Amino acid sequence: MQPICQVAVIGAGTMGAAIAAHLANAGRTVLLLDIPSAEPTPAEAARGLGPGDPSVRNRIALAGLERVRTARPPALFTPETARRITCGNIEDDLPRLAEADWIIEAVTEQLAVKREVFARIDAVRRPGAIVSSNTSGLPIHQLAVGRSDDFRAHFLGTHFFNPPRQMKLLEVTPTAETRPDVVETICRLAERDLGKGVVICKDTPNFIGNRIFSMDLTFTILYALEHGYTVEEVDLLTGPLIGRPRTGTFRLLDLVGVDVMAMVGENLYPNIPTDESREILRAPRLIGLLQGMRDQGLLGNKTGAGFYREIRDGHERTVQVLDLETLAYRPFRPVRFESLAAIQAETDPGARLRALVQLADRAGQFVRAVLAHLLGYASRRLPEIADDVRAVDRAMRWGFNHELGPFEIWDALGLVEGRQLVLALDRHGVASWVDDMIARGETRFYQTDASADRAVRYWSVADRAMIAAVEPPEVIDLGRRKAGGGLITANESASLVDLGDGVAALELHTRMNTLDARTVEMIHRALETVAAGFAGLVVTGAGPHFSAGANLREVAARIAAADWAGVERLTRELQDAFMALRFSRQPVVIAPRGWTLGGGAELAMAGSRIVAAAETYIGQVEVGVGLLPAGGGCKELLRRVVSPAARDERMDPLPALRRVFDLIARGTVAGSAAEARDLGFLAPTDRIVMNTDHVLAAAKREILAMADAGYQPPARQPTVYAAGRDALAVLRVETYLAREAGAIEEYDAALANRIAFVLCGGDLSEPRWVTEQYILDLERAAFVELCQQPTTRERIQRFLEGRRAQ
Repeated sequence: MQPICQVAVIGAGTMGAAIAAHLANAGRTVLLLDIPSAEPTPAEAARGLGPGDPSVRNRIALAGLERVRTARPPALFTPETARRITCGNIEDDLPRLAEADWIIEAVTEQLAVKREVFARIDAVRRPGAIVSSNTSGLPIHQLAVGRSDDFRAHFLGTHFFNPPRQMKLLEVTPTAETRPDVVETICRLAERDLGKGVVICKDTPNFIGNRIFSMDLTFTILYALEHGYTVEEVDLLTGPLIGRPRTGTFRLLDLVGVDVMAMVGENLYPNIPTDESREILRAPRLIGLLQGMRDQGLLGNKTGAGFYREIRDGHERTVQVLDLETLAYRPFRPVRFESLAAIQAETDPGARLRALVQLADRAGQFVRAVLAHLLGYASRRLPEIADDVRAVDRAMRWGFNHELGPFEIWDALGLVEGRQLVLALDRHGVASWVDDMIARGETRFYQTDASADRAVRYWSVADRAMIAAVEPPEVIDLGRRKAGGGLITANESASLVDLGDGVAALELHTRMNTLDARTVEMIHRALETVAAGFAGLVVTGAGPHFSAGANLREVAARIAAADWAGVERLTRELQDAFMALRFSRQPVVIAPRGWTLGGGAELAMAGSRIVAAAETYIGQVEVGVGLLPAGGGCKELLRRVVSPAARDERMDPLPALRRVFDLIARGTVAGSAAEARDLGFLAPTDRIVMNTDHVLAAAKREILAMADAGYQPPARQPTVYAAGRDALAVLRVETYLAREAGAIEEYDAALANRIAFVLCGGDLSEPRWVTEQYILDLERAAFVELCQQPTTRERIQRFLEGRRAQ
């Protein structure tokens, strides 16, 4: 297949424009089309624009592009990414589809409309171009009826989840006529270049994710209505407690839209005539609730009121909740179940679920009912919607941010125990293939083979057997590496793991991977081990985030004891560990993803190279607790941003110094790895990997390439530009003006002045090139001094109390 370089997206609505944005994130050139506007608006006419002006004709597509520019969460990696998107309309620009390697349809969910669009595409597309639909549930094979043989051979479904940049799942649905190499091309591009987790779906209504989700959501609401549960109770019991997002059920519905949920149910019902559970979609209590809300315009966030609404009175903000019986609003009432106190502290989702289903109160009753329906329904949909349990679990985890999919939940409860739960509470029972499994002596849907790296066995309904799946070489599972004998050494905060081929990985595994004294100990131990027989070291973190920074509780304990020597020692030891990484004789590659904050950002910059996930959010946020970066953050940003400008005789280094000063003084956090590169956290030689699951393997390859190239550590020379007293005066004047204008508080101005003092090299009378250690000493002294200030101590205490309350 020809490489996919140019993509066209037809439909500039919420999904189409956001899909175009993420394709631009992946470096593709994108043509975004929608229907043309016939006449100028009054505002356009006032600017002298006529009906034929492109900005008038392309108004809908341009509006879609503007939405993604300002979207929250951000749809684009950087503002400049939008330049890869060109807007047009399907009349004037239809011939340009002949230039596209992949054409994605994302118009309204109506079969006739989509077919008309595909007929127009078929008339102009070049032979071999891939065409796909982003439909969330219409039959894929019906969309291609009447199209050419070549069109149908290159046609499939590609269902992105909203928002496309952030949501991992891509459901790929081929038809019987889709060429295998077309499916392979889209799957490879989606996984490698778009960062997606791909699930191959059967061409059934709502595919996998939305089929399970729609029925699960419908049952949850209906059960709440029939058993008198409140909105607050349901959202507490269907959120993080059972391994789902904080939105729970009703906040999620407000986000999706009450009208959208009603439409999904109305469309799904007639398309699943053999689904034994479909009657819940037309349950009178449910229909009455949804219709009543639609009649009153209570559609959720889009109308400002749904199951929740906010009332603002000046600076006061109160939350009101819909009474499910009267459809009237009342004040929000926090919910407490005494039985949940101990369970909520449990970090293992499987352990939480096992405890929840044992509860004898209303909380336990609700969770048992919801889980029984979910497990039973998921079992009965196989092999209709998928051939194996993993496809369903991945769809629910990747598409809806659930910690566990239905069959992973079942494994956590126990195969026999889960079956008993379903039989007790779901009149439709379990699928016969579950009974067959138990009769054969199977005890789980998943079996992990500790001796085989990246291998897992899972139940295939189609094969009626456990089948082995080996993850692609782009994926390294540290957990299975450790279970398979790869663990070299460990303590409570980190583990050193053999990745094979002479590469070791240091994995952080404290809460949020915060850095403490034991982390420092493991850094030195890892470097000693690597020096004795490895090509290099990768540093990574367990879980979705790399590191939230230094463990402030260690610092706070010494502050409380007025142990300033202890604060100085902690800071120096962290600096020394990071410098040991930087000057290691073997290459050290840092592999951040997710939150990479404070000391985590400093750790990321301490290595020989960074291989970052595209979704890496890096920043020096110490100002939030009244501190400054003291693990090398000031030093590294000077070295990476200011020093290159100082070396160029054509450049004034002061603008670069201002940028670094603003980054640290404002606590700026990059919204992506691409933005982090623009800000200076990542160097031009650092790599960005779109798929988070591929980062560790990419970092390993980087180590091997650097070692093969004869890696040499940097020399310990004066490589940091310190701008001196005149630049310091400039920054102090700007800080004074900001304080006088009321833009910052008095203490923040004092903090900014300390940051400026460090960045300018202290009291230097003129600019000078200094060593890295020189700046580190200034960082450390300022850090210890700030720890002694009452305001900093208060901010640290408030931060820690807030974390304790979460």
